[in-house]
Amino acid sequence: MASAQAVQEAAITGEKKKLWGGRFTGATDPLMEKFNESLPFDKRMWREDIRGSQAYAKALARAGVLTAEEAEQIVEGLGKVELEWEAGTFKIVSGDEDIHTANERRLTELIGSVGGKLHTGRSRNDQVATDTRLWLYGALQDTRGYLADLIKTAIDRAELDVDVIMPGFTHLQPAQAVRWSHWLLGHAAAWQRDDMRLRDLMPRVATLPLGSGALAGNPFGVDRQFIARELGFIGGVCPNSMDAVSDRDYVLDTLYFVAVHMAHLSRWAEDLIIYSSGLFKFVQCSDAYATGSSLMPQKKNPDALELIRGKAGRCQGNLAGLLAVMKGAPTTYNKDFQEAWQLMFDSVDTANDCIRIATGVLSTIRINPDRMLAGLSPDMLATDLAEYLVRKGVPFRETHHISGAAVKMAEDRGTTLFDLTVADLKTIHPLFEDDVLEVWDYNRSAEMRDTEGGASKRSVLEQAQKLKRYLGAEGL
Repeated sequence: MASAQAVQEAAITGEKKKLWGGRFTGATDPLMEKFNESLPFDKRMWREDIRGSQAYAKALARAGVLTAEEAEQIVEGLGKVELEWEAGTFKIVSGDEDIHTANERRLTELIGSVGGKLHTGRSRNDQVATDTRLWLYGALQDTRGYLADLIKTAIDRAELDVDVIMPGFTHLQPAQAVRWSHWLLGHAAAWQRDDMRLRDLMPRVATLPLGSGALAGNPFGVDRQFIARELGFIGGVCPNSMDAVSDRDYVLDTLYFVAVHMAHLSRWAEDLIIYSSGLFKFVQCSDAYATGSSLMPQKKNPDALELIRGKAGRCQGNLAGLLAVMKGAPTTYNKDFQEAWQLMFDSVDTANDCIRIATGVLSTIRINPDRMLAGLSPDMLATDLAEYLVRKGVPFRETHHISGAAVKMAEDRGTTLFDLTVADLKTIHPLFEDDVLEVWDYNRSAEMRDTEGGASKRSVLEQAQKLKRYLGAEGL
């Protein structure tokens, strides 16, 4: 009687019945209403929720739960709901806890009681997992496109500036002469690995949980393979209904991909921040991606790069946050999992924005080859000096010490390696000949690194071609 009275009171007051409200007679704390709802952030999945529901209605008809006419009514009704969302006329009302509740409520308003048959055998547990997988699969396809554009931009800049020589650093100390293009393709190689990670992730995202019910499976014999095909799920169906509603690995995998890729973007940004500083002046960001100082008129700050570096930290925090949510949750669905969606949306949105900003920075950045050349110093050819004697048969461990002695001789004299004469070098080792002076050439130093993946012009151009072939093979 209490339940009947509650229903009657709801009808009198106009209160919307909740999908789960059959056994509840007391009112929900308004703060709890707000605390519980997810519609403010999951409404962005309105399209995916409608697609999943249309596919499920067709599956119910194939299973004999709905008539063909009822299924058609539901599919067409959902199409009208979709048009409202597209036009911006969909009205959210009190009681719309989430996108599933809102769409089903509006569907029933449009087509009547047959709309109530849509949820037969379905739970919001398998529904939300389906919606988020659909949304994520589409969003990550966009990510792959943005990432391909970034890699293509790196290839274009590398080929354009292939003759520019610059200092290479280890421990942020000047190390050896390399090409600007070699540095750039070094970052592109990391971005290629990121794309490989993303490619491998896609089938695990596009695996169908729908038809798992709340946890035990669907009692009406719906064809899950049919639903998977309808929705374009390339990974097939989740093999276990309990795991299907419990699994958020596809979100964790995505957050891991984002965290790693953002770490790569952050390191690239950090290099350019350093290279654009007044002490280096190797590069200058275009005005479109820099700002000035409110106090110092001379300043040009690489804010786009600094924001990428900062947002990388937030994305790493999102991954750690979701791992903390998941590690203590018991098997199957728990409301804790609702915390996954905002982290997912934030990480994917942030990555997509940062990749596009990085592409803009890279395509417009100006390099200063003269400053890069000025950043080279004779001591960066000390390894080349050691290698000169290696080619004359002296063991490298010995030539390393010999070259170090030459560096010390120059330091003691207050000069550079370039100022040492052949006679000076002969006092250190008798095998130094007049041709040792050829070592004092930065371009030659880079060209000597002509192995696959090295700093020579031929090798750098080969690296660019490999990246082009990879993108072509991936259809990007």
